[in-house]
Amino acid sequence: MTKQKLIPSLLLALLLSGCSMIPAYERPVTQTPALWSAENMGAETTIARDWWKNFNSAELNALMDEALLQNNDLAAASARVAQSRGLLRAAGASKLPSVSANGSGGYEYTNPDEGSTESDPVGSAGLSIAYELDLFGANAADIAAKSADVDSAKFTRDALALMMMGEVAKGYFNTINLQERLAVADKNVESANELLRIVQARFDAGDTTMLDVAQQKTEKSNTLATRADIEQRLALSKNALAVLVGKPPQSLTLTATNLTDLTIPQIGAGQPSMLLERRPDIRASEENLKSANADIGAARAAFYPNVTLGLDWSVAAAPLGDPATTALALASSIAAPIFSGGLLEGNLAFSKAKKEEMLSAYRGTVLESFRDVEDALATVRSAQLRETALETALNESRNAYDLSQKQYDVGVIDFQTLLINRRTMLTAEDNYIQTKNDRLAASVDLYKSLGGGWQK
Repeated sequence: MTKQKLIPSLLLALLLSGCSMIPAYERPVTQTPALWSAENMGAETTIARDWWKNFNSAELNALMDEALLQNNDLAAASARVAQSRGLLRAAGASKLPSVSANGSGGYEYTNPDEGSTESDPVGSAGLSIAYELDLFGANAADIAAKSADVDSAKFTRDALALMMMGEVAKGYFNTINLQERLAVADKNVESANELLRIVQARFDAGDTTMLDVAQQKTEKSNTLATRADIEQRLALSKNALAVLVGKPPQSLTLTATNLTDLTIPQIGAGQPSMLLERRPDIRASEENLKSANADIGAARAAFYPNVTLGLDWSVAAAPLGDPATTALALASSIAAPIFSGGLLEGNLAFSKAKKEEMLSAYRGTVLESFRDVEDALATVRSAQLRETALETALNESRNAYDLSQKQYDVGVIDFQTLLINRRTMLTAEDNYIQTKNDRLAASVDLYKSLGGGWQK
């Protein structure tokens, strides 16, 4: 190709470069309710990034800081972000020319037929520059897809961090609650032992039967079994919390003994449409859709020619020290697919189907987010109502047990009635202790469902 013909061809190629085969992207339309069906807790709340501090627990704050620094799943998610950035950087290399150098050296023997050992050193060096014109946007589409993958990885990491924060908070509350329940169980064991002592003394005095003694021994054994179950659950909860904050289970020590001093925050859910911006998992799903959309552009561009411009410069000297020979060559190449056996068509069909998959996944994620908020709002309200009802039940059961003790002492009721009232009181006490944990956990779930304090 002559210089006069090459320059116009290059100008035309540059003018054509930048043509994109990526379909125009618009955020999918989803069924978004105007209001929440569950009762909302006041006006919309601006949620801080460190939302867990609203519970007013210094120990929880310290655990959360440790988890954000040391949680292994979160560290792995950050590594995946770095991986996606590396792939984006690699894809971006197509925007720049590639430059490579080569060289060779050796000896050139003279009069080889006569067995001469005389030789002269020879050498050559070269430099090659190649640049692919992205006429139909294949490289640009690949870069767009990789860029969306980076954002998706970051949003996925943020979603994982939000989930991890929620698990730390709920795990902490549950562990402290189990410690509180274990303390109550210890008191119940002491009470069961004391009641057995009284019944045994009355039996020895001939004031009751062996049946009462057997019933109280059974009651004591059941109380011990209940305590053992709570103790096991406490150990498992504490071990899980330790792993969440990146510690061996043996090294975690908690100082709080009850949940009484913790604050239960009031959280307003706001408008359902705000979730599309407030939840990182929704944003991650949308970036996956954008990536799949860009892949369609790359698959379409593969049907069209590929143009590469090249410049080769070389210098050679034989032998070294003699005047060098220099050569400069400018060339261009075009590669156009003619027959691929359905490869290109298959790749395009795959890309389109992948986009449909990501579209369905996005809509599913949005629907699940609405469900999460509705569930959390319903749980918050239910936990409040349960706490009020169980507090009343606890007070009444305590009164009933006190009265039954007095009536049993004077022989008005039998021992079986006393045991029934005692079991009712213990159950009511244990249920009431759990309601504070239930309300705290419900608040955490509501924070999580609203996206926590996440910001893009």
